[in-house]
Amino acid sequence: MSHSNHHHAHHHHHVHTDNKRVLAISFAIISIFMVVELIGGYVANSLALLSDGVHMLSDTFSLGLALFAFKYAERHATTEMTFGYKRFEILAALFNGVLLLVISIGIVIEAIRRISAPPAVMSTEMLTISVIGLIVNIVVAWLMMHGGDTHHNINMRGAFLHVLGDLLGSVGAIVAALLIWAFNFTLADPIASMLVSVLLLRSSYGLIKESLTILMEGTPKDINIDEVINTVLEEKEIQNVHDCHVWTISNDLNAFSCHAVVQDTMTIEECEQLLHRIEDRLNALNIHHMTVQLESKDNNHSTKTLCDHITVAQ
Repeated sequence: MSHSNHHHAHHHHHVHTDNKRVLAISFAIISIFMVVELIGGYVANSLALLSDGVHMLSDTFSLGLALFAFKYAERHATTEMTFGYKRFEILAALFNGVLLLVISIGIVIEAIRRISAPPAVMSTEMLTISVIGLIVNIVVAWLMMHGGDTHHNINMRGAFLHVLGDLLGSVGAIVAALLIWAFNFTLADPIASMLVSVLLLRSSYGLIKESLTILMEGTPKDINIDEVINTVLEEKEIQNVHDCHVWTISNDLNAFSCHAVVQDTMTIEECEQLLHRIEDRLNALNIHHMTVQLESKDNNHSTKTLCDHITVAQ
C-alpha cells in the first residue's frame, strides 16, 4: 500500500469513528424527545405534531440502523465476502430512503383527508412542543453536520435527512400553530405537513437513486471515466485500454479495473514501474482500489498476458 492510500485509510477510520460517536449521541437525544412529541401530538390532536413525532420515531430507528451499519461494516473480509461488509452501509442508506418515502406519502394522504374535514387543534400545546422539537432538531443537525461526514458518507447522509425532515416538520408545526392561534386557520396544520412531506419526497428520491447506483455498480458521480482512461493513456508505453470499469465499493471507496495494451518488449521491471505510476495518477483522481492487467497487442482479450501476474491491486 502506498503512502497516499495509508493516509486515505487513516482518514477514513478517523471519520468513521466520528460518525459513530455523533450517531450514538443523536440517537439518545432523538429517542428521548420522540416520546415527548408523540404524547404531545396526541394530546393536542395535531397532525403536524404527530407527523413530526412519527418522523422522530422513524429517526430513532434510522439512526440506530445507521449506527449498526457502521459497526457491522467493520467486520473483516472473508473468503465468502472478499470486499468485506462495507456495502451494508449502502443497504442501510437505501432502507432509510425508502422509509422516508413511505412516511412522507402517508402524511400527504392523511393531510388530504384532514383538509376535507379539519379537526380541532390545541394550538398552545402544539406551539410549545414544536418549539422544543425545533431546538432539539437544530442541536442534533448541528452535531451531525459538524461532527460527522454528511457530505460524502451516504449512510450518514441518510440518517441526517431524517433529522432534517424533523427540523422542517418542527418549523411547519410552529407556523401552523401560530396561524391557528391567531386566525383559527385549522387548515394550516395539514397544509404545513403536506409542504414538508413534499420536500422530504425529493430528498428521499435522491438518496434512493444514489444508493441504487452504487448497488448497481454505476460510475461514481465524482468520477469522470473519460478522464480516468485518458490518464492511463498518458503513459507512453500504453497503446490502448479496454474492458474499463469504475464503481463504488462503499461511500468514498472507488474502484477501477481495465486491460491495458503495451509493447511486447517490456520487461517485468518496466511493467512494475508503469503500474506504480498509474497507481499514483489514479489516486489523485479519487480512485483507491485498482487492478490493471497489462497485455501485448497480439494477446489482448486472450487468457495470456504480457506480464503474467504483474497487476496492481489494492
